Amino acid sequence: MKRYTTVLIIIFSCIATKLGSEESSILSLGVAKKMAEICEGLAVKSKWRPIVVAIYDSGGNLKLLHRQDGSFLMSLQIAKLKARSSAGLPMTTRQIGDLAYKNKDRGHGIEHVPGVVTFPGGVPIITKSGAHLGGIGVSGATADQDEECAKLALSQTIGN
Repeated sequence: MKRYTTVLIIIFSCIATKLGSEESSILSLGVAKKMAEICEGLAVKSKWRPIVVAIYDSGGNLKLLHRQDGSFLMSLQIAKLKARSSAGLPMTTRQIGDLAYKNKDRGHGIEHVPGVVTFPGGVPIITKSGAHLGGIGVSGATADQDEECAKLALSQTIGN
C-alpha cells in the first residue's frame, strides 16, 4: 500500500509540474485584460482617436474585445481582423503586408486570402520561449499608432 501511495504521489507531482509549466503557454483572460488597459491608457495619454482592442488565442478564438467610448464602428471589425491575422501567422500585419507587396517581382497571393490584413496594427503574442499564444489587433488611431499600442501592451505583459 505504501508503495502505491508513493508511486501515486510521484505521478501527481509530475503531472502538477507539467501543468504548471504549460500555463505559461496559454493566454489568460487576465493578461488579455491587462493588454487592453495598457492600449487604452496609451491612446488616452497620447490623445489619439478612441481605439478598439481585439485579442485572439492561438486557436483563433476571440479572447477579449475592448471598445473605447467614441471609437469608430468599423474599428471593431478591423481590430478583430488584425488580431486574427497575427494569431494565425507568427508575424505582424505590417510584415504580412511587406510579404505581399515589397517584392514587385514576386507573385502576389496572401493579400487575396479573405480576412488577412496587410497593414499595421496586428501583432502576434509570442512568449520569450517562442510559444505563439495568439494575436492582438488595435484599430481606431493611425495604423502606426495602432501597432505601437499593441507592441507596448506586449512588452509590458509578456515581455516581447
